[in-house]
Amino acid sequence: MKINLSRQNIYLLSLSTFLFLFVLFFAFALLIPKGKEYRNKKADLKSENVELTRYTDFRNDVLERLTDLKSKNRNIMQALDRNFNAYRFEKQHRTYFKSLTIAPKLEVVNEKEFRVYEVKTTSQINSPKSFYDFLDALNKGDWIISINFPINFKRENDMISSSFTMKVYGVNQDENTTQSTVSK
Repeated sequence: MKINLSRQNIYLLSLSTFLFLFVLFFAFALLIPKGKEYRNKKADLKSENVELTRYTDFRNDVLERLTDLKSKNRNIMQALDRNFNAYRFEKQHRTYFKSLTIAPKLEVVNEKEFRVYEVKTTSQINSPKSFYDFLDALNKGDWIISINFPINFKRENDMISSSFTMKVYGVNQDENTTQSTVSK
C-alpha cells in the first residue's frame, strides 16, 4: 500500500504537528505554572481584601466613636483651650457671693499634658448653700477648675468668709499647635 501525499499536505501536516507541539509546550511550560501562581495570588488578594475590609470597618467604628465623643465633650475641649481670665471669672460668679476677690496666680505648674494655674480666692457668702451653688456653676463654666482642700470658712457676724485655692486646667499650647499642624 502506497500512500500518496502531496507536498502541500506534508507541509500542512508538519505545520499542524509543530503548532500542536508548540501549544502543548506553551501550556505545560507557561500557562499551567502561571495559573497556579495566579490562583495563589488570587487567594492572597482575597485574604488581603478581607483584612482591608476588617480594618476599614474598625476605622469607621473608631471614627464614629471619636466624632460622637467630640460632639458630646465639645464644651470640655473648648474649656481646656480657653485661657483663664480672672476678671471674667469674677464677673460670672459674683452673684453667688457678697464679695469675691481673686488673688493673682500663685504659681504656674506644668504637668505632662496640662498647664495648671493655682489661684487663691477669698469671698464672703450669706450661707453655705450659695457656696454649693457656686460649685455647681463651676461645672457648667467656661474653664476646667478644681477646688483644692481645705476650704476655710469663718463666721463673721451674719456673714461667712471663705477662702480656698483652685486649679484652672488648660491644654499646653506647644502640644495644641503640634496637633493642629499634624491634622492639616
